[in-house]
Amino acid sequence: MESVVRVVPRENYQLEIEFNTGEVRLFDVRPYLDKGVFNQLKDRTLFAQAYVALDTVCWPNDLDIAPETLYVKSVPISSAVHESPADYRK
Repeated sequence: MESVVRVVPRENYQLEIEFNTGEVRLFDVRPYLDKGVFNQLKDRTLFAQAYVALDTVCWPNDLDIAPETLYVKSVPISSAVHESPADYRK
């Protein structure tokens, strides 16, 4: 099973995710923003606080998305531009 080793929040509610396979993929969070607890992520400040824990992407307030979902619903990116969370907030 793939696990998340790095996450970078990007603009438009997207996550740049590196998996333990070495793959870097882009996951779009927008389809989840109107679903249950994930509506909290509309707050860009909260969204930008994404971090890796327990092999997946997490946020404060006990929010997380299963690593299987992150992998299956993401698309590969061949040459990722690595933004820092500080760059995201500009």
